[in-house]
Amino acid sequence: MNLKNSIAIVTGASKGLGEALSKALINKGTIVYGIGRNENKLIKLQTSLGERFHPVSLDLTDEMAVTKWVASLRERHLPNILINNAGVGSFGKIDEMPSSTWQQMIHSNLIGLYNITAPVVALMKQNITVSHIINIGSVLGWVGREESTAYCTAKFGVRGFSEALYLELRKYNIKVTCVSPGSIETDFFKSSGIEAHGNMLQPDEVANTIIHLLESPDNMLINEITIRPLHPQKPSVVSNPSA
Repeated sequence: MNLKNSIAIVTGASKGLGEALSKALINKGTIVYGIGRNENKLIKLQTSLGERFHPVSLDLTDEMAVTKWVASLRERHLPNILINNAGVGSFGKIDEMPSSTWQQMIHSNLIGLYNITAPVVALMKQNITVSHIINIGSVLGWVGREESTAYCTAKFGVRGFSEALYLELRKYNIKVTCVSPGSIETDFFKSSGIEAHGNMLQPDEVANTIIHLLESPDNMLINEITIRPLHPQKPSVVSNPSA
């Protein structure tokens, strides 16, 4: 896909990987609609990225609001890129985590994913050229982790959703790729007791890998990719012998 003047929707755009993805796409000449809940952060990002970045303050769990926004987008553009990056992560023992927190994880990571994808797919089917949906999963969509029942449930769900969706949409010239990264150096896993460090994946590096996926030949479908740091452990503190 030629990214110049393509129309992309990026969810969870205001920070972390979503922000890095928005920047990487803008650098390629893409028009980006960045969705997030924090309007102030989105507007600040627009100031940095310029007029090709369009901030969209939207709660993806509000199906009516999402459907209304997608309908309004149709009057201006037919999107050919959707990057489902939005999600939340809370970690803890199942008998200690409030049920509202557990359910919020499912609503944000799965129901919100459906709410934006379904109406966008209807628009993508109208495109003559190839479109591409990127769903951000996790290595915890492949393996379990203690005190992560809600997050693993959601990310295993993202994998299943992606697998079924690519089979459904390939005949419409719509690619679907599930990208499953390991820990990225953000504050995402803060509640799990995992401290961010420099050996984790870097947001801009993951974003550049996704750009590569988007720029792959039109008849090439990479439906799944897992990305891990080579050395995941926190860097050791090396003492200075001269100190």
